[in-house]
Amino acid sequence: MKRAIPLAVAVFSSAWALAALAASDMDTLLHQAAAGSWRSAAHKARDQYRHPIETLEFFGLEPGMTVVELAPGGGWYTEILAPALKDHGHLIEAVGKTTGKYADMLKDHEAEFGDVKLEEFSPPKEVDLGPADSADMVLTFRNLHDWLIDSPATMDAVFQAAYKVVKPGGVFGVVEHRARPYMDGPTAAMSLHRIPEDYVITSGIKAGFLLAGASEINANPKDDESVNIHRLLPDWDGQDPALKAIGESDRMTLKFVKPRQ
Repeated sequence: MKRAIPLAVAVFSSAWALAALAASDMDTLLHQAAAGSWRSAAHKARDQYRHPIETLEFFGLEPGMTVVELAPGGGWYTEILAPALKDHGHLIEAVGKTTGKYADMLKDHEAEFGDVKLEEFSPPKEVDLGPADSADMVLTFRNLHDWLIDSPATMDAVFQAAYKVVKPGGVFGVVEHRARPYMDGPTAAMSLHRIPEDYVITSGIKAGFLLAGASEINANPKDDESVNIHRLLPDWDGQDPALKAIGESDRMTLKFVKPRQ
């Protein structure tokens, strides 16, 4: 019995050291990916608004994880996730089509990105993300408003699909354009391409998630949340200098977790 406490401390200390090492390794991998030659100067210039390393570390990205990214668009985050997970995990991209420019981009950078799996994903018709409890993390960046514009049921279906595919204890990481508090969610999505943070949190809890954290990493106090996000950078039309001075939109960064059984 006298050795039980020191042994327990040793085991705990060892586990803590391994966790710290994993976090340190991923931090290095993310910095290397963010600086990669495959990223254009225009993409790197947006790091000041999108804070990819800080965001992924807030969500708890670690080596060895299976990560599903929803609707990656042109692949802005893929250019960072894929190299970071190439030899240290698995990346699944849930896309509208498994062919086309995005698929070609992955092939062009196969040496840097490795074997990225494509999963067809086109809400509301196709929302399945894979076998239940098979992913460590699901990520969505600035997509929720599009699904809410389609209908509240469509956005709910995405939350439910994310809940199904992540393991107990797994993470659903959300970055979304923020509307003013307590605005009507569908109205804000339709008119401004934004969603109130309280609406997103409620949707996550309704799907079964717990809210594990909310960060202001991607907040922008210059944005008063009253302007359609497509009038701001990077879509700014060159007409109003005041809108350019705002930068990119104010964004919520939410970490949902599936409860452990």
